[in-house]
Amino acid sequence: MSGRAELNIRMARPEERQALEELQRRASLALGEYNEQLEAEPDAIQLPMGQIERGEVMVAELGDRIAGFAAVILDEFEAELDGLFVEPDLWRQGIGSALIVAAVHEARRQGLAMTVIANPTAQQFYETCGFTVEGEAQTRFGPALRMSR
Repeated sequence: MSGRAELNIRMARPEERQALEELQRRASLALGEYNEQLEAEPDAIQLPMGQIERGEVMVAELGDRIAGFAAVILDEFEAELDGLFVEPDLWRQGIGSALIVAAVHEARRQGLAMTVIANPTAQQFYETCGFTVEGEAQTRFGPALRMSR
């Protein structure tokens, strides 16, 4: 009997850093929107080891495959979703939403609201996940939306 592998969300391990950065690169390039900037600024794709070591990176696994990850920056006032990446061949299967739910749950457990600086093309996704637009922000790749939940 075969069935779909169960999605498991867990904390990232230090030895997964390179694999997570490679996933981030694949997902970022698959969007196509910022390919020129990403090629010109390869340092834009990095996952600081400190985030993994502090438990700020959640990994979604399907079976034994890393399907995506969410990186969160925590401080005493808020939790900011610093990155959300899913393998392109697994988009639109609920993995990103599941990572958001887990990240928001962890933020709320610590008494924090969740914010994100989102690409405008991701606005609908984040609104579906319960975020609302609070304003605008500027990123190294252009205008973005400041959203919170």
